[in-house]
Amino acid sequence: MASYRTLRGAGEAVTEVKGSKFIAYAENVDSEEKANEFIAKIRKLHPDANHNVPAYRFTSGGKLALYFNDDGEPSGSSGKPVFKVLEMKDLTDVVVVVTRYFGGTKLGFGGLARAYRQAAIEAIENAGIVEKCETIDLKIVTTYSESQKIRMLLNEFGCIKSEDFSDTVTIKASIPKEENEQVRKKLLAAGCTFQIE
Repeated sequence: MASYRTLRGAGEAVTEVKGSKFIAYAENVDSEEKANEFIAKIRKLHPDANHNVPAYRFTSGGKLALYFNDDGEPSGSSGKPVFKVLEMKDLTDVVVVVTRYFGGTKLGFGGLARAYRQAAIEAIENAGIVEKCETIDLKIVTTYSESQKIRMLLNEFGCIKSEDFSDTVTIKASIPKEENEQVRKKLLAAGCTFQIE
């Protein structure tokens, strides 16, 4: 099955290490634009923080998009450890931002890496991880007489999102990517016209 792991919802976590406060936020995204909007939102939420360290990983058009930034922390000490959590847990369509308020004691490279990684892990665990199936959206145009057969077929393999009734019946549905060919063959055999959304 063509499936992927992502977050069930949004997650937050707060940890303190030697007086420094690390606040981690994790959320689903499905585009670079939405990931950047989330990062900007967290920066706006914590304008007085010493650092807002972002990382994301998502698939877009079948390509993997990756990003992380140390936001002023020593190179490789923060953004990369946060990103490595996404990689280690094999998550996609996820953005994480870890905000740090400096507590007066330097943590060193290893201490920083551990603190950022732990904060990210806790936010992700609080969000929960789910496995989702890759889907394709179809728009199917059929006759009234064939529409019941089409509904049964679509409900067997996927889900119907909407229906529009005029001189024909237009059904918008979502089906698992791996069932695409089988569903198309059955639709053609039923005499339907359809297009990918």
